[in-house]
Amino acid sequence: RREPLALVNLKKKNEETGEEELASRLGHCKAKATRHIFLIRHSQYNLDGRADKDRTLTPLGREQAELTGHRLASLGLKFDQIIHSSMTRATETTEIISKHLPGVKKISTDLLREGAPIEPDPPVSHWKPEAVQYYEDGARIEAAFRNFIHRADAKQEEDSYEIFVCHANVIRYIVCRALQFPPEGWLRMSLNNGSITHLVIRPNGRVALRTLGDTGFMPPEKITRT
Repeated sequence: RREPLALVNLKKKNEETGEEELASRLGHCKAKATRHIFLIRHSQYNLDGRADKDRTLTPLGREQAELTGHRLASLGLKFDQIIHSSMTRATETTEIISKHLPGVKKISTDLLREGAPIEPDPPVSHWKPEAVQYYEDGARIEAAFRNFIHRADAKQEEDSYEIFVCHANVIRYIVCRALQFPPEGWLRMSLNNGSITHLVIRPNGRVALRTLGDTGFMPPEKITRT
């Protein structure tokens, strides 16, 4: 879903019409609409929880989610869907945000769960996951990028606005991949809880980053990065 030429079966090229028919086929495969991707980091959660089900949002985290939901609603956009990580903190953040966006369907996925996408460069001393995590989580997070971050389908007529509620590591990796930056640099970025990152994917496949980790809509005392 990235390159129209890859969607055309060149073996079926008509010998008589040649390039003219190929151009016609390519025209039917080219995207016409722009996709707006809003990547939301979950709100502050209980770090003392041992299992995922215990890592629920804190009272402040619930406030942050309310503020994020209010901000998204204030944009006046017609959101198509909310896709969220199946982890508790992302699911709870989604439930609160969705109250401000009635009627927008919600979809849960394991692909967007938190993890270790790729070994960071330069390395950091305070975070050293097991090497196997990069192989397990990295493949899954890369699959999330390939599955969700692409130009619009050729059948899509109007611009779309989609929300993804997930995690800092996932968002930072996706931003690097989408902008064609070295993905090993993902840990050089920092994202606040409840922050909004806005990617725009044009019909020609070019990607622009409009905002990264925006929390300017939150009072300073409500901002955290845990």
